[in-house]
Amino acid sequence: MSRAIPICLCVLLLAGLGRPPSDAAADPDAQERPNVLLIFTDDHRADALGAAGNPYIRTPALDSLAGTGFRMRNAYVMGGHHGAVCAPSRAMLMTGRSLFHVYDNLDSLRTFPQQLQAAGYRTFGTGKWHNSRPSFAKSFEEGRRIMFGGMSDHTEVPLVDMRPDGTYTGVDSLGFSTALFADAAIDFIDGYAEAETEAPFFAYVAFTAPHDPRTPPEDYLSAYSETGVPLPPNYMPAHPFNIGPQTMTVRDEHLAAWPRTPEVIRSQISEYYGLISHMDAEIGRILQALRRHGLAENTVVVVAGDNGLALGSHGLLGKQSLYEHSTRVPLIVAGPGVPRGESEALVYLYDVAPTIIELTGADGLEGMDGRSLADLWRGDRVEWRSAMFNAYANDVRSVREGRWKLISYPRIGHAQLFDLEGDPYELNNLADDPEYAATRSRMEEMLQSEQVRADDPLAPGAVLTGDEPVQPGDPLAFEFDYSDVQREVDRWQPDWVIEKYFVPDPAFVQDPPR
Repeated sequence: MSRAIPICLCVLLLAGLGRPPSDAAADPDAQERPNVLLIFTDDHRADALGAAGNPYIRTPALDSLAGTGFRMRNAYVMGGHHGAVCAPSRAMLMTGRSLFHVYDNLDSLRTFPQQLQAAGYRTFGTGKWHNSRPSFAKSFEEGRRIMFGGMSDHTEVPLVDMRPDGTYTGVDSLGFSTALFADAAIDFIDGYAEAETEAPFFAYVAFTAPHDPRTPPEDYLSAYSETGVPLPPNYMPAHPFNIGPQTMTVRDEHLAAWPRTPEVIRSQISEYYGLISHMDAEIGRILQALRRHGLAENTVVVVAGDNGLALGSHGLLGKQSLYEHSTRVPLIVAGPGVPRGESEALVYLYDVAPTIIELTGADGLEGMDGRSLADLWRGDRVEWRSAMFNAYANDVRSVREGRWKLISYPRIGHAQLFDLEGDPYELNNLADDPEYAATRSRMEEMLQSEQVRADDPLAPGAVLTGDEPVQPGDPLAFEFDYSDVQREVDRWQPDWVIEKYFVPDPAFVQDPPR
């Protein structure tokens, strides 16, 4: 494989603490404030990384960052209001707000890149933006090869450039999405170095990989044997009960037939790994550009994933559940001022914004719920958050404290209690075991408390107001019948994917036609 350096995790490479916000041109120390490179990946499981103990995937760049930086072992996306979990995830990332304090559209809210602009930073963005065009224009001064939307064929990405007045023009999109976004980032870095400005930069690079279509370039497609990649330890042919329509029949779940077969799951995992290894190499090129211009020593690199992915775990394919494989993401912090190490602390993606705000010396952003991750490696704060609360649509709620995790499915009256220390793959449900009745009761009380704290509209006694996106749902049947589900393909899947995964299935209906 060519090019070696990945970053498909949530990574924060942060440095240069505590300088007050000021105009870069008037501040003689402006050049000492760190640059920030935030790399955001799409549908990246926390365990799809060599540094996370996965011996099958090749991610030398990410592994190198993890070896020299600070890795968050328990980083989570809080959840989503709907099946496109990446949209609220990105809204939380850009505002530092929790799930029920922000929605997809950021037009009326201030983003942390705006705060960096006010502090004298030169701001640049490329790649996926799923939170409206006006919000991109106010967040970045420069934008190249931007993809507005949720997904696309990696070889036919609908791209635009942003003009100085905040309007957009279509651009050539020939090439593979991962390389196109890396090229745009490298061009920005080259131009920044040539300009010899004293203003530090903030660059946001949002890859569309490893989101499907799972179609890595040929060299990476053949890099992983479909028979050599093992099944997840929690592989199942189908999920054993009905989570809700935004899980069981959402678009992601149509990417393989029911029941899931070992052969299909291994095949899709090998393609998924190929996408990640290719992205790793392209991120390596970006980091090399920083080194080539002498910028690496004063650049904070933040690499974060928007959510996890099931890929056959628990019989699911997508991210529309609250199992660890769908909510936990990689997160690494490396760079000047960041020590080598790891943390077991419970971390949200929306902690990224206050961290960058602190490390750059920008003014605080109103409404932030996140907490600066720098406290974890500095040891300044004795107490970190003790519980991790997650929510998905109106179908699932969960809470984790230490080794214990409770998942509640209110619409079917079902609960799962897992001991993550002894059962990390969430296979042994202890919820109805009398031996753990006290633990279940305590976790249920904690869940309700966290719902109230998060302003969850489904919390006990909560009153729905305004345009709250999460609404109570009707009860569901516990069992789910897949026999009547007709599989449909989205317009972004290339022909060979359709031939391989859809055409052999009699339940496949190609409507609308491609």
